[in-house]
Amino acid sequence: MTALRATAGVTIVLATLLLTGCTTTHSGPQTSDSSAAEYNVQLGYAYLRQGNLPIAKEKLERAAEQDPANPAVHSALGLLYERLGDIKAADRHYATALRLAPGDPEIENNYAIYLCRNGRVAEGVKRFEQAARNPLYRTPEAAYTNAGVCQRGAGLSAEAETSFRRALQVRPNYAEAAYQLGDLRLQQGATDAARTDVDGYLNSFRATPELLLLRVRIARASGDRVAEEKFSRMLRIDFPDSEQTRALGTLTRNPG
Repeated sequence: MTALRATAGVTIVLATLLLTGCTTTHSGPQTSDSSAAEYNVQLGYAYLRQGNLPIAKEKLERAAEQDPANPAVHSALGLLYERLGDIKAADRHYATALRLAPGDPEIENNYAIYLCRNGRVAEGVKRFEQAARNPLYRTPEAAYTNAGVCQRGAGLSAEAETSFRRALQVRPNYAEAAYQLGDLRLQQGATDAARTDVDGYLNSFRATPELLLLRVRIARASGDRVAEEKFSRMLRIDFPDSEQTRALGTLTRNPG
């Protein structure tokens, strides 16, 4: 889940988290229709990930016919209609999902992603924080990280740093928050702070290709050729087929 830079990172990170994190299910009695609806929701998400919007629409609208009171169906339809550019319909389905499942942290998080992608930063961050504070939410670190990405995209760097640190307080080994924090500090020109944060993670937890490439960029920015070679070698050896290893070649050809 690598962010590109500020605003572009919001789109990529939040879209990824949304499509991989929608696990809300209907809490009512299971019937054949509700089971079929949940199956069609999963199919709808699969087609959304593939970019096949017509088939995703067919599956999700069928799910709505089978179980119109299922909040997960409406949350998925909110994403679909956002992708289709119908913001009014997206708003309507997210509102329905929240009405059917008030306080559901998964739906709060998904709606917050939608708000941030559409420039409603204050509302989105508030929803993320509500989800993170909900004791029933299984991944509060993701909600805090999402809040930070949203704030970062809006130029609220200090607030974003606070959110990323909250995520790491909840789950110190959450690589996405560590990456976002280090990348933010590097973007700010605070290479020493970026190095400290990323090294703190790498010395305690398993490396990811995103963090190793970030560590290479930090070494390059600070003129540390020894560290640059060390982390480049680690990236090539540990993740030879990764997107980040391929990007390392581009980074090498285009220094700075």
